[in-house]
Amino acid sequence: MTSAEMGAEGILGLLIYSESVDAGRILSQEAGYGMLLLFGLAWIGLGIWWGRRATSYDGFAVAGRNVGLALGTATAVATWVTSNTTMLAPQFALQLGIWGALAYSTASFGLFAFAPLSGRIRRLMPHGYTAVEFVRRRYGRLGSIPFLIISLFYAMTWLISMAMAGGKLLNALSGIPYEVGMTVVLAVCVLYTLFGGMYAVIGTDFVQSIIILIGLVVVAIAVLLHVDIADVHHQLQDDRPMLLSVLFPAALMALFNNMLFGFGEIFHSNVWWSRAFAMREGVGPKAYCLGGLLWLPVPIVAGFLGLAAPALGIGVSQPDTVGPLVAATLLGTGGALLVFVVVFCSLASSIDSLLAATSDLVVNDIAEPLAKRVTGNRASDAIKRRWSLFAIIGLGGVTWCAAYPNVGTLATVLFFAGPMVGSCIWPIIGGLYFRRSSPIAACASMVVGTSLGLVAYFAIGWFVASLIGAATSGVVFLIGMYLYPDDFDFGLLSDSPGTPQSGGGEEGGPIDPNGRGVMVGDIPKEGETR
Repeated sequence: MTSAEMGAEGILGLLIYSESVDAGRILSQEAGYGMLLLFGLAWIGLGIWWGRRATSYDGFAVAGRNVGLALGTATAVATWVTSNTTMLAPQFALQLGIWGALAYSTASFGLFAFAPLSGRIRRLMPHGYTAVEFVRRRYGRLGSIPFLIISLFYAMTWLISMAMAGGKLLNALSGIPYEVGMTVVLAVCVLYTLFGGMYAVIGTDFVQSIIILIGLVVVAIAVLLHVDIADVHHQLQDDRPMLLSVLFPAALMALFNNMLFGFGEIFHSNVWWSRAFAMREGVGPKAYCLGGLLWLPVPIVAGFLGLAAPALGIGVSQPDTVGPLVAATLLGTGGALLVFVVVFCSLASSIDSLLAATSDLVVNDIAEPLAKRVTGNRASDAIKRRWSLFAIIGLGGVTWCAAYPNVGTLATVLFFAGPMVGSCIWPIIGGLYFRRSSPIAACASMVVGTSLGLVAYFAIGWFVASLIGAATSGVVFLIGMYLYPDDFDFGLLSDSPGTPQSGGGEEGGPIDPNGRGVMVGDIPKEGETR
C-alpha cells in the first residue's frame, strides 16, 4: 500500500476510537467500577466545593474574572490534554513515526499563538463572555451567523465525541459496558459544572492537570528504564524504516494539517475565550505560554509509547490501545490503574470545559438576544444564571442521546470540522488587530474556506482539509479586506453589554446594514491597528 493510500483510507479509519473492547482490556471490571465511583464522587465533591464562590452570573460564567496564573495555566493544560492526546498521540507515532508524535505536539503552537491574543481580548472586552459576542460586535450579523454555526457545530461534535470516548475507553480498559461508562462520565461532569460553573471547571482542572502530568512522567520513566532508545531505533530501522523517514508524505501533511487545526480550534472556540475573560488582566498571556510549554512534551512522551511497542514485542491489534498496553506491560496492575486515572481526568477536563463554554454561547448569543427582541429588556443576572443551568442540563441530555447509539464513525466529525475551524483563524486575528477588517471579508473567508476545505476532505483526505481551509480563507480574507475595507473603532468593544454603545447598534441605537453599531464620531487614522 502506498503512503497516499494509507493516508487517504487507512489512517482515517484507524484514528477514530476503536470498536474493539477486547484488545485493550487491562483491568478487571470490579476495579474499573471502583475507580469510576471513587473519582466520580471526588470530582463532584471538588466541583461543589469550588463552586461555592459562584454567587453571581459573572462568577458562574467567567469565575469572577479573577483567575490567577497557577489556576489559569492548569486549566489550559488540562483542557488541552484530551483523550486524543493520551490515546491518539501513541497511535500517531505507531502509524506515522517520529513525525506523528511531533505532529500532535504542534497543537501547543495554538496555545503559544493565543497567548498575546488572550491579553488583547481581555483589554478590548473587559466585560465580554463569548467569542461569538466579539464577532457579533466586531463584524455584525454578517460575520456572526456563520461563526455561531461553526462554533456550535464544533462544540457539540467535540462534546459528543468525548462522551463516546469515555464509554469506549473505559470499556476497553476495564470491560465496563459502553453505555454505563459514557453515562457516568457525562453525568459526573454535568453535575459538578451545574453546581459550580467556571469556578468548578477551573478548580477541578487544576487537580486533573497535576494528576495527568504526574501520571505521564511516571509512565515515561518506566519506559526509559525498561527500553533502550537505541534498541527502539534499531528495531524500527529494521522492521519499519518509513517511520524514521523525514520524507514520509502522509506524516508531513498530517504535521502541518494538525498544526493549523490546533490554531483554528483555539482561536475560534469559546472554551479558550471564556478562560481569557476569566483571567485577571495580564495573566492570560503568561498562563497560555506556560500552558503550551507544559503541554508540549505530553504528546511526545505519549507518542514514545507507540514507538516502543515493537521493541517490547507487544502485539497491537487496535492501534488506539497501544498506549495503555505499553503502560500496563511495563507497570503491571499499577500501570493499568494509572492509565485509567489519566484517561478519566483527561476526559473530564474536556467535557466540563465544553459544557461551561457552550452554555455561555447558548445564554449570551441565543437566549438573551431572542429574549431582548421579545421583551425589549436585557435579562437579569438571576435569569441568566437560571438559563445557564437549563443549558448545561440540555447540552448533557443532547450529548447523551447522540452518544448512546455508539455510532463508530461519529468521532471522525472532529476531522470533518477541521476546515471549518481553520477558516476562522484569519477573521479572528484581523478582527482583533486591524481596523480595515470588514464583515464582508470575514463572512466570505469563513464560507469559502469551509467549502473548499470540505471538498479537499472528501477528494483528498482529512490530513489536508484544515490546511486548505485555512489557506483559502486567508487569501479570501485579504482580498475582501482590500476590496471592502472597514474603519472600526475598537473602543466600541470595551462598552459593557448592559450599557448603550456610543454608536448604538444592537445595544440600543441605530443599526447599520451589517447589523453592527454605527460608528458615530470614529476618526480614522491611516495604518492604525490599535
